[in-house]
Amino acid sequence: MSNENLIPFSTTIHVRDTCLCLHVQRAARALARKFDQALKPLGLTNGQFSLLMSLNRPQPAPMGSVAALLDMDRTTLTAALKPLQRRGLLEVVPDPKDARSRLLTLTQEGRMLLTRALPIWTETHAAVDALLGEGGPNRLRADLSMIR
Repeated sequence: MSNENLIPFSTTIHVRDTCLCLHVQRAARALARKFDQALKPLGLTNGQFSLLMSLNRPQPAPMGSVAALLDMDRTTLTAALKPLQRRGLLEVVPDPKDARSRLLTLTQEGRMLLTRALPIWTETHAAVDALLGEGGPNRLRADLSMIR
């Protein structure tokens, strides 16, 4: 067997420069870090903020609908819920209509924390929107939604 590369380095450079998946992943990590830093004083990550916000509903949320909204499988969602549940920010209870299903609801502490977190999220989001320029945020959301 030869030690020669079967794929030329120029191809590696081409993939690096054109791969949409790579560019979206890098941007997502950078964006996540920005929101993680902003929410850190409240002891939240951006993912936890999104999860808590997804529970801000008039009625308890079925686990399946939260998993779908966050595009997570149920196992990943269950793992993400545990630290927030331990902090007393949400409750997981059996669905009275189907004991196999679980309903998720914010506690009063969870609602209070979201009230404190929302202005931080709003300010951070406005700063990111400004980087994208006029129409950029809406165009980006629309373009990304086409991939689903």
